[in-house]
Amino acid sequence: MSNDNTEMPISAAASATHLLSAPPELATLRDFVRWGASAFARGGLVFAQGTDNALDEAFHLTLWALKLPPDLPAIYLEAALTQPERAEVWQLLNHRLSSRKPAAYLMGEIQFCGLPFTIDERVLIPRSPIGELIGKQFQPWLASEPARILDLCAGSGCIGIACAHVFPDAEVDLGELDEGALQVARSNILRHHCDAQVHAYASDLFAGLPRDARYQLIVSNPPYVPTAEVDALGPEFRHEPRLALEAGADGMEIVARILAEAPQYLSDDGLLVCEIGGSQEEFLSRFPDLPVAWPEFERGGDGVFVISRSELLGWAKRGLA
Repeated sequence: MSNDNTEMPISAAASATHLLSAPPELATLRDFVRWGASAFARGGLVFAQGTDNALDEAFHLTLWALKLPPDLPAIYLEAALTQPERAEVWQLLNHRLSSRKPAAYLMGEIQFCGLPFTIDERVLIPRSPIGELIGKQFQPWLASEPARILDLCAGSGCIGIACAHVFPDAEVDLGELDEGALQVARSNILRHHCDAQVHAYASDLFAGLPRDARYQLIVSNPPYVPTAEVDALGPEFRHEPRLALEAGADGMEIVARILAEAPQYLSDDGLLVCEIGGSQEEFLSRFPDLPVAWPEFERGGDGVFVISRSELLGWAKRGLA
């Protein structure tokens, strides 16, 4: 898995901006967005957890502080801020600079598949390209409307809850090992009023799920980062739970278990969708003959594979598992 997010020190110029109050020349919403983007760039901040550049990060934080929608018409960028608003925005932008905490954690919320999800440092920040597949109802790979769906290594529950939104007649299970993450997932179930449809289980992969469960669709964003790469990640990533990132020397420990155990829980026509992000090289090295499909994404992202139960069984039968 390749990653360029090496840690960079905050420059003296960026540190000097931590004043008690915003300078008077910062008056409009646009002024604060511009200042924040410049300060973030000078400070060497890392952007890979909801945004991918300094300008978008400053924009979202500024709008959040002002309780304005992300699709704010451009004309309002010229609006002058009141003194309390200036103080609120200034404090939030400087908190991002000094703490290196990702914007999504500072806001306590992020959008995924057009839905808002509550998050904190107990869960990974939702950013999976699987969201695009959910929007397309997993076509052309899913044979029919699924009756039961599993979100494995569910974290905040965003994937499973988004699936429930797209497939309103499906029963959705969330499987998650960490109790703190489960608490966040359950809060999101209640937030979206889908507790009659979505159920969260404390489960080490499949071990804690209902014994008779058979799923037409299993979707997973498991840990897949090699240990050495986790150790080298930038400071923003250190705010995320290590348990949700690290998966052994080659990053494939959890993926290998999913591949071995999934056929037992998939229906005859079931489908497994799994993200491995930038660890494709490690995946192909460990499972060179696994007959997976790699969806292409219109909105960016990669590293998601799709495989049917019959293909998994055939692979195991050939002695390649």
